[in-house]
Amino acid sequence: MELRQLRYFVAVAEELNFGRAAGRLLIAGPSLSQQIKALERDLGVRLFDRDRRSVSLTPAGAALLADARALLERADELRRRARRLSGSEPVRLGYVNWLPPDLGARTAAAAQVHIDAWVAPSHTQAARVADGGLDLAVCWVRTTDLEQRGLRAQLIGADRLYAVSTGPGRPPAPPPGLSRLPAPPTGRDPATVPAADVPAADTCVLLDDDVTSWSSWNVYAEELAARTGARAVRISDGGITGPAFFDHVRRCRRPVINSPKGQTTPLPPDLVRRPVVAPEMYWTWSLVWRRGEDRTSVLDVVEALRPDGDFGIHGPDAWLPEDDPHRH
Repeated sequence: MELRQLRYFVAVAEELNFGRAAGRLLIAGPSLSQQIKALERDLGVRLFDRDRRSVSLTPAGAALLADARALLERADELRRRARRLSGSEPVRLGYVNWLPPDLGARTAAAAQVHIDAWVAPSHTQAARVADGGLDLAVCWVRTTDLEQRGLRAQLIGADRLYAVSTGPGRPPAPPPGLSRLPAPPTGRDPATVPAADVPAADTCVLLDDDVTSWSSWNVYAEELAARTGARAVRISDGGITGPAFFDHVRRCRRPVINSPKGQTTPLPPDLVRRPVVAPEMYWTWSLVWRRGEDRTSVLDVVEALRPDGDFGIHGPDAWLPEDDPHRH
């Protein structure tokens, strides 16, 4: 059975006349008749009742017509997607530090997706989409940003933030110039002691003076502190992530909230992660595109990356900023 034979079958079924169907298909009448007979042999059923004066569908032919049309539509869609993949510019996608791990598999049938090499902060990537430098971006945005820049957003992921503190039995680092006091005995290895939950009000959150790099995080962190009672601590050393962050944790007398950029960073052996409760804090990742976007390839990628769930952000103890577009 071949697709062209199915097309011949549909044409004859719609015309109920071999001559008209042959003219529509631009083939000779005898060839059309032979192909229909070959299809009937392959399927093992008679599709048409025909004599010199009329052609009609058999019950089997009528029952199979809808399936034949569906197969042809799927084949046509496959061709359309193949043409987009081979003949159009790739869809340009930017990001901050996180992408869905299965992005390639999910978008392969939609379009060629080019991951932009310039990893930039959320507000920069959103601006690049608005200006046409990117087609899509995965970033953190507010409803205000979407309205001002003429963008649309779709939830694509979320990180539950945690706190980092010195491990059980390990006191905070002493002030500069003083030696560390030995940790009090605990009766077991501190690394094996489970890290307890910590209320958000008992944590610190860092805000960096470098607003070029940390603009989105600072907006998030300021509201987090105001809404939850966490203590805001201003820094100027880029210590939102990396070794400088760990030094702040060692100096601080409270657990320190991590940022999404440090979500998967391994911790030094003297530090532990602690779940934050009351509330649980989430950072959302949005897929953003221009509001007037009409290119099929871009919209197909958006559809391919539509999420199956809400990643926990609507749980009873979940917290999001007031202006988060996925809050409600």
